[in-house]
Amino acid sequence: MNLALEENLYNPIDTIEGIFARDKVSYDRRKETELVAEVQGKWDNMLVFFAYEEYMRCLHISCLLNLEASAVDRGKMFELLAMLNENLWLGHFSYWSEQKMPIFKHSIILQDTEELFSHKISKIIELSIMECERVYPIFNAVMRQNIEPRQALYTCAMVM
Repeated sequence: MNLALEENLYNPIDTIEGIFARDKVSYDRRKETELVAEVQGKWDNMLVFFAYEEYMRCLHISCLLNLEASAVDRGKMFELLAMLNENLWLGHFSYWSEQKMPIFKHSIILQDTEELFSHKISKIIELSIMECERVYPIFNAVMRQNIEPRQALYTCAMVM
């Protein structure tokens, strides 16, 4: 690849940093290709992490739900993840074993010229946080109250 062209490649992390700075959201630009922001949610704060892989032109977004339980029934967790993910249009939920917390993940491939990227990524951030807030009580019921996944989904759906 031509080094002159490589230096001029678009870095979406710059745009994301601008969005959080504009909205006065606390963030940390860890590296040229990584940023983490702390977003105030309805139930608790969430960490939203962005990583850009320049070679693949791929932007990865993760939203960590601040829900930790001392012991998690992995069978119940995976059952819940399967039920939650089957109806998602954007991204998927996973369980980060190392942190013992649920996490929402989504990746997008970027074009050489991303018109309206700021609007697109703002919408993806909004939808990611909205999904996390929607399922927070469900994860809480399964992880902290030991409720069966199907019952937690049904109960939370009735309340919402």
